Amino acid sequence: MTRIVIVGGGTGGTVLANRLADELGPELDAGDVEVVLVNDDPDHVYKPVYLYVAFGERTPADARRPLTDLVDPAVTLDIGRVTGVDTAAKTLAFADGAEMDYDHLVVATGADLAPAEVPGLEAGGHHFYGPEGAERLRDALAEFESGHLVLSVVGVPHMCPAAPLEFVLMADAWLRDRGRRADVDITYTYPIQRAHGIQSIADWATEAFEERDIELRTFTNPDAVDPETQVLETMEGEEIPYDLLVAIPPHTGSDLVTENGLGDDGWIPVDRHTLEATDLEDVYAIGDAADVPTSKAGSVAHYEAGVVADRLASEVRGQVPTATYDGKTICFVESGMDEATFVEFGYGETPVVREPSQTLHWAKLAYNESYWLTARGLL
Repeated sequence: MTRIVIVGGGTGGTVLANRLADELGPELDAGDVEVVLVNDDPDHVYKPVYLYVAFGERTPADARRPLTDLVDPAVTLDIGRVTGVDTAAKTLAFADGAEMDYDHLVVATGADLAPAEVPGLEAGGHHFYGPEGAERLRDALAEFESGHLVLSVVGVPHMCPAAPLEFVLMADAWLRDRGRRADVDITYTYPIQRAHGIQSIADWATEAFEERDIELRTFTNPDAVDPETQVLETMEGEEIPYDLLVAIPPHTGSDLVTENGLGDDGWIPVDRHTLEATDLEDVYAIGDAADVPTSKAGSVAHYEAGVVADRLASEVRGQVPTATYDGKTICFVESGMDEATFVEFGYGETPVVREPSQTLHWAKLAYNESYWLTARGLL
């Protein structure tokens, strides 16, 4: 029997498990193949919801569904924490002492937040990249009536690259709706010399900031926060005072990856088209764990999962895999509380930023609701 093990039950891992259940249905029914999805949490989490939690429009509970409700019954669901990977022996070790062998391994462990890398950031800043952080920020925003709001992207890469832009544009509209905007200054900082890693998106954002009186500070790299004086200190020697600091914390890959020599800084080097690990046999990586030259976004994990499902199905059947990933990425970008834009691009392509509209805003909200069908492999 051939065993395919997927480690990580986020977007990439869950979509992949369901796609394999569909593509390898006959082999699964015959007992020739087993697909195992391993996750250390019984729930699947859709992280983009947390942006809306910060503005009181969603709750953390809206971001979670039990994996048992999302994963095809033909998939073996194993709730446990993988701590060891022996790629030579093709075995996994679990925190509880159990072991599991595999024939094909897919690492979909995502990215982790590392705010402790910046002294004072945990105590002095807020973020919306997790449930507790989003709720704390929601409460802080509710009480914030005047002063200096600073959104600082501390490092790249990070999950959902458009989210920092979305937050400041949504905050601008949210404050205007409540009659507070005239008493609040908003500053957005980014570590490179433009507002976003992709030039066309940066150009669009820069114009939007100018129209809405949002200060843009580029090539700004925070290296410390003083929570008592409420000052953000940068590597460039600048000091930025704030009254409310929202920071995109540094991100790292999974400890599983670094501690087992699968890749540096938690990212696994892969062929950007096949998603096969470049230095590991019978190992794929998808989603944020894969070191590919595109965004760490849910849509990337979704499309990568489809490619890897096709390739694994071919391998199981003794065929030569031909499916490839072209870097396809799609992203709805909120540009206020009731309008959004949309971008779509692949490797080497420059995305065109659509004119923001209420229609695209509703399309994003509709996608957020239908996401659970995507996780089930139905969209």
